[in-house]
Amino acid sequence: MGAYSETYRRSLDDPEGFWLDAARAIDWTKPPTKALDASREPFYRWFPDGELNTAYNALDRHADGGRGGQPALIWDSPVTGQKRRYTYAELRDEVAVFAGALKALGVTQGDRVILYLPMIPEAVVAMLACARIGAVHSVVFGGFAPKELAARIEDAKPKLVLAASCGIEPTRVVEYKPIIDAALELTEHQPGHVVVFQRDQAPAELSGTDLDWVDLVETAQPADPVPVKATDPLYILYTSGTTGKPKGVVRDAGGHAVALAWSMGALYDVHAGDTWWTASDVGWVVGHSYIVYAPLLVGATTVLYEGKPVGTPDAGAFWRVIAEHGVEALFTAPTALRAVKKIDPGAAELKKYDLAKFRTLFMAGERLDPETYHWASEILGTPVIDHWWQTETGWAIAANPRGLEPMPVKPGSATKPAPGWDVRVLDQGGDELPAGREGAIVIKLPLPPGSLPTLWGDDERYREAYLSRFPGYYLTGDSGYFDEDGYLFVMGRTDDVINVAGHRLSTGSMEAALASHPAVAECAVIGVADELKGQVPRGFVVLKAGVDVDEGQLRDELVAVVRRDVGPVAAFRDVSVVEALPKTRSGKILRKTMRGIANGREEPVPSTIEDPAVLDALRAVLQR
Repeated sequence: MGAYSETYRRSLDDPEGFWLDAARAIDWTKPPTKALDASREPFYRWFPDGELNTAYNALDRHADGGRGGQPALIWDSPVTGQKRRYTYAELRDEVAVFAGALKALGVTQGDRVILYLPMIPEAVVAMLACARIGAVHSVVFGGFAPKELAARIEDAKPKLVLAASCGIEPTRVVEYKPIIDAALELTEHQPGHVVVFQRDQAPAELSGTDLDWVDLVETAQPADPVPVKATDPLYILYTSGTTGKPKGVVRDAGGHAVALAWSMGALYDVHAGDTWWTASDVGWVVGHSYIVYAPLLVGATTVLYEGKPVGTPDAGAFWRVIAEHGVEALFTAPTALRAVKKIDPGAAELKKYDLAKFRTLFMAGERLDPETYHWASEILGTPVIDHWWQTETGWAIAANPRGLEPMPVKPGSATKPAPGWDVRVLDQGGDELPAGREGAIVIKLPLPPGSLPTLWGDDERYREAYLSRFPGYYLTGDSGYFDEDGYLFVMGRTDDVINVAGHRLSTGSMEAALASHPAVAECAVIGVADELKGQVPRGFVVLKAGVDVDEGQLRDELVAVVRRDVGPVAAFRDVSVVEALPKTRSGKILRKTMRGIANGREEPVPSTIEDPAVLDALRAVLQR
């Protein structure tokens, strides 16, 4: 057996021994003697008798253990022209003082604190300061509308809101304070204070119980780390709910620290002293896990980037950051690479930079289409590694374990289930499907450490949303299949499987076919209602910059390529060339919203949308 097979089998056959061994990478104030508590299944808990402090593990033990002078955090902000480096000792000291400031305002262990902050060092400091004193942070993506912020305040009932005066986009400044004020007018719950970090681009007017961040820190005394139970919550992260009420994903302290520390070495091959960059936002789970916690837990240097893949200032932005800071591994979403490819398909910008230290590109957040995979592989000459996980899971469900045993890449596949994840593919009746057959991807309980133990204040909703469809399994909501080599192919959300004349077909496979055309930068396929066939697919493509093609001929070619790769059964005949596709701020294409509009429904504009004008421009095409 290879290292992966042996490790994976042990993680399922002996989870107790496997995870207690992994827990040795963490410094505990009370080491756990037991890994899994199954006394309240399906509400499993990990390391029930352990105690620790996550901020101590992320900062103090490195600062005091010989890495005090090593960079912990590099802030690079092309939207402001600023850069800043923090050593482990400096970041530990800033976090300790801000933790003291929180304590001075009456924040104690178990209290919730809402963070409404952009990609600035203060966001990382605030998260770790909460963890230092045992408070539960809930980061809300900066720029979320008042209604969305209000829903999270009402559910979490925070003692404080920590905010910046503004966020900065490439073309505009977003003032945060008016959004917070409007949100608080909608909530019954009122936090004790709103603490505002003033930015020069748009200082906020403070009033009433508002406090100035810098003034608060000036008088604060450093706070020591507070040990908490491994089963205590570290943070709440809200994800969109189908009912309109957001779901508060809970992350417990012990399982989170163990799983993330283990994943950095085994899955990413990143270790103490390495420089790692996750190009995401602290408002998303990727930012929590792999901008802030995981790299610091293992003593790596993490890059915090306030900018975009293109437009800050150009399509070479990512390559500049990698070259300038000696980044060895980058983790980003496929949509970021597609944005670069659209503007600079020949990768002319890349030639300006020396990426000698760069060794791996990791992709997640949405399906990595084979066309983007091939493009990135060719221009970089380094491994491009897809992996798959969710807000709820906190770390990768399926991955190519680069530190454990690198495996051959199969374009379109996230490779194999990560150790700890017992992944199955089931049909609608709950029976396991053989290799090559697409169905619902589920995970046999218990979920491993680091995944959600429940939803904030709502065990029943957790059970109903994730555990009720197939008893004994967690429902991922994604469809896919295993191939004959055990590689997992995730094809898209279950509701992106369409039924064409009784044939269940994945829109993901059609998108892969469209993306293979040399003129296409990105694409989306949705299923729309049809009187004869029940549903039929409609395609939407964005062309690469500088491409000049006859649209009629292009449509014929695209229909032919879907017919070739998916088959005539797809009944794919309708494809439109569009200027842009509507996306969330984290880069996911709003297929559900597009589908609703195309089917004649009044779809609300999601609060997560990056540019509402893109959706407005697309409405006429969708409704025809």
